[in-house]
Amino acid sequence: MLLKDKVVVITGGAGLNGLGFATARLMASHGARVAVLDLERADPAAAAAQLGPDHLGIVADVTDKDSCEAAAAAVLKAFGRIDALVNNAGITQPVKTLQISGADYDRILDVSLRGTLYMSQAVLPAMQQQTSGSIICISSVSAQRGGGILGGPHYSAAKAGVLGLARAMAREFGPKGIRINSITPGLIGTDIIKGKLTEEKKAEIAETIPLTRLGRAEDIAGACVFLSSDLSLYCTGITLDVNGGMLIH
Repeated sequence: MLLKDKVVVITGGAGLNGLGFATARLMASHGARVAVLDLERADPAAAAAQLGPDHLGIVADVTDKDSCEAAAAAVLKAFGRIDALVNNAGITQPVKTLQISGADYDRILDVSLRGTLYMSQAVLPAMQQQTSGSIICISSVSAQRGGGILGGPHYSAAKAGVLGLARAMAREFGPKGIRINSITPGLIGTDIIKGKLTEEKKAEIAETIPLTRLGRAEDIAGACVFLSSDLSLYCTGITLDVNGGMLIH
């Protein structure tokens, strides 16, 4: 029970085949009380109910600062503390540089980068009072390699921004006992790639990965559990690659 009695907030957590819900499920199995945050249409209350009666679903929009602050307040009212935040909410768009409009750029960066800032800002005051806490920012291998399989350059830019933001926050809040780290997933078999890659293409990509398969949502969930638990008490400002060896430096 690595997370017994800990309270964890996960953004973008209601998609039942996504990274966020896989993380919520694994964290709950390790004893955490989980607050699943997502847009209304994703029905976070139903997702939380699947975890059991001790968990909470909250409608929240990470691109709206007031919504983030209201969500954090609701978690504190229900559970009294916040021990970990997983900044998981993100969207992608498979377009090339010259096709990116201003609206496209704003939409992609607003969710991944602005959302990471706003939700972190919402939970940090409680963590400062506790003099403890862990924030996990989900970036992407595309931030490191200059583009992914599906995301456009603006997605790479957003996810690279997440890495810089996390490191800067780690320096600022380390003296207050708060750890802030990033995870860079490789190509993970979730709904974000559904219908976009043929089985043949997936097999072709898997052949280029040293561990010879695409990632599973549970692979990222395990990394999130590690970074939320006391096993990682001396880790802050790190970027944890979870990509099967896709990007070996």
